[in-house]
Amino acid sequence: MKFFEVEYVKDGLKQKITLKANNKNDAKSIATAKNYGTIIKIGETKSIPITDQINDFGDKIASFFIKPTIKTPLLVTTIRQLSVMANAGISLHDAIKEIAKSSDDKRIQVVFDTINEDLNQGQSLTESISKFQNDFGDVSIAMMRLGENTGNMAESLSKLAEILQDVWDNQQKFKKAIRYPITVIVAIIIAFVIMMTSVVPKFRDVFDQLGANLPLPTKILLNIENILSQYGLYVLIIILGAIFFTNKTYKKSYEIKAKIDKALLKVYLIGNIIFYSTMNRFNLIFTELTRAGIPIVEALDTAVMTVTNEELKIKLKGVKILVGRGVSLTDSLKDTKLYESMLLQMINAGEQSGSLDAMLEKVTDYYKMKFNDIIDNISTYIEPILLAVLAIMVTFLALGIFMPMWDMASAVRN
Repeated sequence: MKFFEVEYVKDGLKQKITLKANNKNDAKSIATAKNYGTIIKIGETKSIPITDQINDFGDKIASFFIKPTIKTPLLVTTIRQLSVMANAGISLHDAIKEIAKSSDDKRIQVVFDTINEDLNQGQSLTESISKFQNDFGDVSIAMMRLGENTGNMAESLSKLAEILQDVWDNQQKFKKAIRYPITVIVAIIIAFVIMMTSVVPKFRDVFDQLGANLPLPTKILLNIENILSQYGLYVLIIILGAIFFTNKTYKKSYEIKAKIDKALLKVYLIGNIIFYSTMNRFNLIFTELTRAGIPIVEALDTAVMTVTNEELKIKLKGVKILVGRGVSLTDSLKDTKLYESMLLQMINAGEQSGSLDAMLEKVTDYYKMKFNDIIDNISTYIEPILLAVLAIMVTFLALGIFMPMWDMASAVRN
């Protein structure tokens, strides 16, 4: 983005204003849209207003720590706007230009201005938005590619808006369901830290004065208290640093990502959430592509793009390879061991009868039902774990504090 100085006349007065835009034409469009007045001259300037300098510096600092992305609700609204305009016969190029001009969101303006420039240079919409994968996501890229391939962009955008809204609703449902367990876990951690830093030190003084031979639970308890009181800040920094480093490594190293993704599928509850949400999304895209008449191999290739878990992606990529060699879709899916026998029978029936898209839609509904069931009952699944953790913590604290007292009471009686 560059800065342009715009000279204009309004109400008989000659005025100047500095605008931020990609090029001179965009600066002119922005000035015209905001109705500044009669434009006299537009030129690039190196003299940047102090407020813009501060905002620019703030944006750079923020982007260093947090990568800017388009928020899902705003993305859904924008995709719906594109769909409505495309349905009304407005060219996609003009629709994108209009959204970039009218949006109040800075990220939307930057992204759609860039897409507008890419389209001017002859790039396809799919090629352009692929540069903003973090903003749009693989599902959006897949559905826009479908729109370009079929020539029915309005319908693809409308379906994409529904998919993104569904994903957003599921995310909100998950956050709402997980709120209670997280509150309980945080309360347990806070209670444990308070006990370690406030209560246990008082018992330490008593045990030191008596010089008693302490049992193992008490020694462990006192060691934990010593670490928290002496090195608590360092422990917190190490934990946060480990989380940050693991997250960075997970994103950059394919081998580590593949290992972590494989391990996550085996974790209680988390594995099922990842599996059913991924399979629902994969089958949803695959169904839409198949229904649009895209060849199965191409449909599989595009649908696999939406899979983020590497373990599942490897298996589903194998389906595309086998289908490309002439193996039936049913047999190829069977080799992955990701589909239940009932689902394979449905897909086989769809292949034989020529109604594959209808059967795939039922498979998609099945995975969606399983995912929703987990989300709706997540508190029920987590409660036994929370109770077990709470019971272990209470037992550990009780043994650590009261066992030496019982030993001393026995010694006094004897």
